[in-house]
Amino acid sequence: MKKLTKLTSAMLLSLAVSGAALAQDTLALTVSTLDNPFFVSLRDGAQKKADELGYKLVVLDSQNDPAKELSNVEDLTVRGAKVLLINPTDSEAVSNAVAIANRNKIPVITLDRGAEKGEVVSHIASDNVAGGKMAGDFIAQKLGDGAKVIQLEGLAGTSAARERGEGFKQAIDAHHFSVLASQPADFDRTKGLNVMENLLASKGAVQAVFAQNDEMALGALRAIGATNKNVLVVGFDGTDDGIKAVKSGKLAATIAQQPELIGSLGVETADKLLKGEKVEAKIPVALKVVTE
Repeated sequence: MKKLTKLTSAMLLSLAVSGAALAQDTLALTVSTLDNPFFVSLRDGAQKKADELGYKLVVLDSQNDPAKELSNVEDLTVRGAKVLLINPTDSEAVSNAVAIANRNKIPVITLDRGAEKGEVVSHIASDNVAGGKMAGDFIAQKLGDGAKVIQLEGLAGTSAARERGEGFKQAIDAHHFSVLASQPADFDRTKGLNVMENLLASKGAVQAVFAQNDEMALGALRAIGATNKNVLVVGFDGTDDGIKAVKSGKLAATIAQQPELIGSLGVETADKLLKGEKVEAKIPVALKVVTE
């Protein structure tokens, strides 16, 4: 009977130790939305690197809802995540989620979009300002200074939308573009289509469109195709669908990010943190203009 008691105790101790080890090896990732192929690629890059380094990665979809995002982070703190990788739904609203992680002593790494407040150990993203400027410079290269342009803006409140707009504004000033309209379509293909249809009806003289992501650019292309107008469209992100549209000659260019690399670098940075190594506060990921 004593032997059985000892054996049971040993098994329970082993389970407790393995459970603790599991918690220690758990990383968490909240994604703004998995309806967008860009963020699916980001998740895949993180998952691949987590598998490679031997971590369990828990991924939750915030569905573009800050309240859902907050709930996800609360859930992940209970699950015992040791590092939180977060791709914010909104750069200001995410501050509440970051605060929860901070209170629970969970290091936070932001991916693609930053957080306005709270303690973030590292931010990994493309230089969105430079990318917006690159898009405008490309339009000027093709159409010259003074071109009549429309901008489709991303989700209001996100750092990516704000920064890409800031970079494009630099190009507007440098090349003296005439901005016929600049309206949000929330990084969404269907909204890009609907907004572009309305703008084409009232801003028929447009020569070029800069869409702050490929999804909106593809929606805009559909709207333009229905009118047979000749409008140069530039997207942003370099998604698979965006690259295909460039290669087929429909999309003039896309400013290509590397979402898989952003996700992968997030996990690599988390790994360094857990090993007690120093990490950079900002980790830039290179961009390029894809035109063929």
